[in-house]
Amino acid sequence: MAPVSSGVTQSPDPNLLVATGLCKCFGGIHAVDHAEISVARNSITGLIGPNGAGKTTLFNLLCNFIPPDQGRVIFDGEPISHLPPHQVALQGLLRTFQVPRVLSRLSVLENMLLAAPRQTGEQFWNSWLKPLRIRQEEQELRQRAWHLLESVGLAAKANDYAGALSGGQRKLLEMARVMMHRPRLVLLDEPAAGVNPTLINQICEYILQWNQQDGVTFLIIEHNMDVIMSLCHHIWVLAEGKNLANGSPSEIQTNPDVLRAYLGQ
Repeated sequence: MAPVSSGVTQSPDPNLLVATGLCKCFGGIHAVDHAEISVARNSITGLIGPNGAGKTTLFNLLCNFIPPDQGRVIFDGEPISHLPPHQVALQGLLRTFQVPRVLSRLSVLENMLLAAPRQTGEQFWNSWLKPLRIRQEEQELRQRAWHLLESVGLAAKANDYAGALSGGQRKLLEMARVMMHRPRLVLLDEPAAGVNPTLINQICEYILQWNQQDGVTFLIIEHNMDVIMSLCHHIWVLAEGKNLANGSPSEIQTNPDVLRAYLGQ
């Protein structure tokens, strides 16, 4: 006999990403020391800490750019620490870098088109077996790429070499390129670093738009406290590779341990 349903539907885990017990040593240096972090679905979460706190190393562990010595990373209920970085990206977890990594000898538009995953034309025989599907898919991807470039103010640069962009424009391209992938979680590594105040405001607006309209979850490393406090629902603080505190922006602003370690008070 089939079991009788209780009529109660289990709600999904409110956290899209959960990492526990993460450790990474480089020689005798404990860059990340039993750190943990969780990121709620559809949230904008911040990760702050002094220089050398291990924030970028933690990012590298979360998306498996470098393997952890210990610990576990769960993304949408499934472990991902065993997956290579490109497969982690295919699961919907993508990242940007402190220094944007663009393909400088390709055009801005070509950078965008290359980022779309699982393209039919990637398979050799599909060039003969599915030419109509490939043409239709390429047209759809080109439309999406143009839409994203317009949304971040780079449409006029679409045919320029990516290497000719300014530092701020490269950050915009990297963020738009990540969105071509239709990600579920994006790790942003210092999106406001080295950017003028006007462009910082624009970047914040894009992050809010993608979060609120497209449902993209964000985890952001940032030293600009105005950006963190205005964008984030929850903030984690790292110091010397260890968890120092976590809480709402108002809680972090008044936490004495954070003030001592991060703000020097």
